[in-house]
Amino acid sequence: MGELQLIGLFIKAPLLVKGVITLLLGFSVFSWGIIFQQSYRLHLALQQSIRFENRFWSGINLNRLYQDLTANSSSLSGCEQLFYVGFKEYSRLQVAVNGSSAELIEGITRVMRVTLSRELEKLERHGSLLATIASVSPYIGLVGTVWGILQAFIALGSVQHATLQMVAPSIAEALITTALGLLVAIPALIAYNYLMSFVRKIEQNHTNFMEEFIAIVHRQWISTKSNSQSVN
Repeated sequence: MGELQLIGLFIKAPLLVKGVITLLLGFSVFSWGIIFQQSYRLHLALQQSIRFENRFWSGINLNRLYQDLTANSSSLSGCEQLFYVGFKEYSRLQVAVNGSSAELIEGITRVMRVTLSRELEKLERHGSLLATIASVSPYIGLVGTVWGILQAFIALGSVQHATLQMVAPSIAEALITTALGLLVAIPALIAYNYLMSFVRKIEQNHTNFMEEFIAIVHRQWISTKSNSQSVN
């Protein structure tokens, strides 16, 4: 019965109010699509990074790991991509820097930080849309409410004796848009905060891996140089 009343109020509502309701419903569908898609992508990204880290720390030779990733270099992401670009730069700088560990570390850090920034940009995709929907939906709903109330009072101006029965339906029609705006904005805002905190968690995971990788190649560089000096 309540659903039929809401449908009836929508049918009787002014054209602008109907447009606002339709727009907010579209925002709701769009935001929920983003929420489900982003949640899936972020969980998948974290799982892939954890799997790669387990492989990285399993004791596998880094050169072999790099060669394995080279075959699929165009589809790498997360920690795989960080390792790939970092080890590639390490291999290039081994000859180029002429024994300077500071230049080696600086070069690897720079290229990995750029890669990390690009990876985070991919993960944060559509997040701004959620924030926008959460911000503007209440105001769009308020526009519908103000317009509906305005039309109701204009209509009452032509009536000599106004009653509650005459005012209530028009006010109810107008308030629907405010309620709908809040129903769209609240889940979008909660989801945005949750997804952004998840992105920060992945960012911390990638940053930790990057620092650990740099420490490992630095030790490997020092060991290689020490061995070469001992041979000489």
